Amino acid sequence: MVEKKHGVIIETPTEARQGEPGPSVLLLMTISTGLAVLILGLIWFVFFRT
Repeated sequence: MVEKKHGVIIETPTEARQGEPGPSVLLLMTISTGLAVLILGLIWFVFFRT
């Protein structure tokens, strides 16, 4: 329940922590995982291919 005191919203710590990770978090994780796979693949190709 949201309370206002002097125009300021007062929330409990539990209410304040209830954010939702949006699509930007999914996009960030996808891009970073893809880049990690690409970089590791390039390292393997340059140094370890026989």
